[in-house]
Amino acid sequence: MSGLLTSARIRWFTLPALLIALAGPAVATTRVDDNLHEQLSVAEKFTGDLPEMRKRKRIRALVTYSKTDFFFHQGGARGVQAGFLREYEKFLNKGVKRAEDRIHITFLPVRFSELLPALQQGKGDIAAAFLTITPQREKEVNFASGGKLKVSELVVTNKAVKPLENIEDLAGKTVYVLNQSSYVEHLGDLNETFRQKKLAPIRIEQADPNLLSEDILELVNSGVVAITVVDDYKARLWEQVLPNIRVHENLKVSEANSIGWATRKNNKALISSLDAFALKIRKGTLLGNMLFKRYYRDTGWINNPVSKEELRKLEAFVALFRKYAERYNFDHIALLAQAYQESGLDHAKKSHRGAVGIMQLLPSTAADANVNIGNITNLENNIHAGTKYLAFIRDRYFNDAAINAENRLALTWAAYNAGPARVQKMRDKAKKMGLDPDIWFSNVELAAGKMTGRETVQYVANIYKYYVAYKLASQVTNTDSVPISGAR
Repeated sequence: MSGLLTSARIRWFTLPALLIALAGPAVATTRVDDNLHEQLSVAEKFTGDLPEMRKRKRIRALVTYSKTDFFFHQGGARGVQAGFLREYEKFLNKGVKRAEDRIHITFLPVRFSELLPALQQGKGDIAAAFLTITPQREKEVNFASGGKLKVSELVVTNKAVKPLENIEDLAGKTVYVLNQSSYVEHLGDLNETFRQKKLAPIRIEQADPNLLSEDILELVNSGVVAITVVDDYKARLWEQVLPNIRVHENLKVSEANSIGWATRKNNKALISSLDAFALKIRKGTLLGNMLFKRYYRDTGWINNPVSKEELRKLEAFVALFRKYAERYNFDHIALLAQAYQESGLDHAKKSHRGAVGIMQLLPSTAADANVNIGNITNLENNIHAGTKYLAFIRDRYFNDAAINAENRLALTWAAYNAGPARVQKMRDKAKKMGLDPDIWFSNVELAAGKMTGRETVQYVANIYKYYVAYKLASQVTNTDSVPISGAR
């Protein structure tokens, strides 16, 4: 993304400026909000309309936990959707004098792919994401937008990619996009046009379900992914802080799509209320974008772990990671991803806290009876000690059969960073918030963000993105040239 805002771009600071301005600075959630949230069970099913929601004094908003839409910072909910939902809560309570009569909105985070299924099952009342209104989706749910909110889907590339002149330049190329998104549908429509023109089809690759558009943009920024497609407001926001992406304003996979929140078909009063709220939306200012840029300017974005230089570095280590991954029952690529986050595969690294080596382990941790590996300045001993400590955390704290392998690994990573006791407190907090303590993504990570800020959340997210990067590299390159999968 480019750095300073130019006058040529001011014309688009309408919808996105308002979105981030509405999100505003971090505001501590009220005691009422917290209590409502913590009493609510995700498993609860309710399909009543707005009058019944008023009697219950709550509306459940399904949100996706992401750096743009919804996240916690300094104990308060922030993000585009959090801001809009606060404004809608004010709209609903206009003229209501007594605090005990006011309706409150509770945030329930889910994966993007679960937004509409959870809504239809009665696990939430509003799917609070800017969903593109497609014919298929309109068969399943109602949309609220007041006819005001429209987006186009833009092509975004890494700046090292040869500039694309027109949409036909996508022929034969791989485009990596959000799983189960409208981008997949619209790229499919474009492929039909290409077929008629006798052009090679676009290779549409759907991202890992745990990745959102912001994560994919970060992969593009690092050079792991070459091309993606995202909504215009999101591409333009992130262009401010990701220096290596190019937003192709002239390459629109789909144009002027209506977007909006979704409700169930039978919730006529709720959809009417939301439409009335949407019609009140007015243009924003540049303030929101400046706040956004200030907040994300110093974030530790991921690097490209699969560049030629980094892969050459990897050759010296991969056999050892494979050896100890097999001994302690890990995926060696997952260990490599963690080591890359910890040290950038630099065994000479030493932290200000005294952690050393490629796995950034404290000598006291390595000397503990549960690890008992000496001389961790030695490369093999460091990898052995780090892996053995991970296995100890996993087997001691996360061996419940209710935790699947993916979440056991994510929780173990979190505990390696924050400590097992603190992660247990995060799980307890998640349970009180009505979230699943056995699932990291969009569940325990939300409690972690609320308790301790971004560090542990970002730590696990970064490792996961490195893990995805290594997996992508091993898929698209022959194994002889990729030491991740080729060396034994």
